[in-house]
Amino acid sequence: MALLRDLKPAATAFAPWTAAILTLGAGVLLLTSGARPSMPTRFVRLMDLEPVLLIELSHFASSVLGLVLVILAFGLRARLGAAWAVTLATLLVAAPLSLFKGIVWEETAVLFGLAGLLAPFRSAFPRTARLSRMEVTPGWLISAACLVAGAGMIGMWSFENADYGEMPWWRVMADEDAARSLRAWAGSALALLAFGVWRLLGSAATPPIVGEEDPEFARVRAILASAEDSRPTSNLALLGDKRFLFSASGDSFLMFGVRGRSWIALGMPVGRRDERLELLWRFRELADAHAARPGFYNIEADDLPDVVELGFAIQKLGEAAAAPLDDFTLEGTKRGNLRRAWRKAAEEGATFEVVPPEAVAGLIPDLQRISDAWLAGHAGGEKGFALGGFQPGYVQLFPVALVRWEGRIVAFATLWPVASRSAFSIDLMRYVEEGPRRIMDYLFVELIQWGRDQGYAAFDFGMAPLSGLDDRPLAPMLSRVGRLIFDRGEEIYNFQGVRGYKDKYHPLWQPRYVAAPRKWAIPLLLADVGLLTSGGMARLAKRPSRKVDEPVAEAA
Repeated sequence: MALLRDLKPAATAFAPWTAAILTLGAGVLLLTSGARPSMPTRFVRLMDLEPVLLIELSHFASSVLGLVLVILAFGLRARLGAAWAVTLATLLVAAPLSLFKGIVWEETAVLFGLAGLLAPFRSAFPRTARLSRMEVTPGWLISAACLVAGAGMIGMWSFENADYGEMPWWRVMADEDAARSLRAWAGSALALLAFGVWRLLGSAATPPIVGEEDPEFARVRAILASAEDSRPTSNLALLGDKRFLFSASGDSFLMFGVRGRSWIALGMPVGRRDERLELLWRFRELADAHAARPGFYNIEADDLPDVVELGFAIQKLGEAAAAPLDDFTLEGTKRGNLRRAWRKAAEEGATFEVVPPEAVAGLIPDLQRISDAWLAGHAGGEKGFALGGFQPGYVQLFPVALVRWEGRIVAFATLWPVASRSAFSIDLMRYVEEGPRRIMDYLFVELIQWGRDQGYAAFDFGMAPLSGLDDRPLAPMLSRVGRLIFDRGEEIYNFQGVRGYKDKYHPLWQPRYVAAPRKWAIPLLLADVGLLTSGGMARLAKRPSRKVDEPVAEAA
């Protein structure tokens, strides 16, 4: 007994995969059995014991239950508790049906034996998601379709070569036994098609979005105001389109978005550093319990040890620019063009100021006018998730930097502060074609000086997507593809222009990463991030109309 107790943890660990393989085998067994001819001696004896209708129904139901077991094998591999329960019930129903369809007692013994093996391992299937929420990939559906097709081909071959001499297959199908097998196979194929379409259109269960009317939103704002560990992009929590996972103490949160089966955490937890790893594990476990695909987007090099602890695969996204403020200067030849643009704008009457959040409400009409004019020249509309959008309630939560010319506001930028003052950044940055040229260079220089006066350590310019990826023979495939897009994809997005504009300020470039449980899931995760940020496929497909020298601080 002691030995059995010692072996139970190992057996429980192997149970999901073992149960999945055995259940898949049982499903294939039933599909193949339903497609092949009945054993004549047993069938004649069965005809004397039960009506033909019961035989027909048992034969058809047994094949459909074979497909159900094939489908359930995927749920068992995913450790779904509901899959364990339904598999057990299916085996117990299918076992006697094998007797009713043709006294196939060998199948009955196998199915009852598998049910007996599976029954003690309920603890190996802890995930609480419903079967209707399990992830079904196109690749898995293709594999299942191949199994069903293979069973049909076995049936056709069997009837051509069993007791029918030289009769062609289309005459064989006129036989009652052959017709019975064909009906069972067609029923299974149609059931698989219906299931596949339904599951591919389904979505995972998700926690609700927290918005301004939700009391949890006040907790988010309170944590941001005093967070020990936060970054400028943490302010995207206030956009009103995120879901949140809070720590047990209530002093930290992790924000994430959901699209389809992807649960995408935007950055790391915000709040107390000592609660970070626990929140990361809870996020992964919650996604796992809901049969979702978790991931982390826009994480930094310092975050990688914790992400590796979760067992995630990592891929570089690009590089982010940050300018340290303590030694920033406009002096010297390398910043000569920047210095001249700043001075010229000031000489032509440009003025700069930062308005605190409580005074922004009165400026909303002017800011809205500028934002609308800016959007009119930029395809795609407002963004979300990983980028801010112009929503009056959201804009009023932050300080706003203004540039005035001849008494009118001609440019503005909403600022992302952090409680630790380790860095600040720009969220929205919009302007009209009025006033001095290169007005945004003037705004950036003034913001850098303002940030230094406020005690911030660095100015975060945001990310240059796909920047810094290597195209080497042994580099990861995603890195090589990303570098190719960076070099040749200017028709898609101004990748090199983003990098070039930020390089004018000679910042420090730091890598940014995306992480997912498996490497193959990273492209799916990135596609879902793009769709979440753009607001859907239609907006994502629109090409931007940026000018070559236009600043792109919103390309985070």
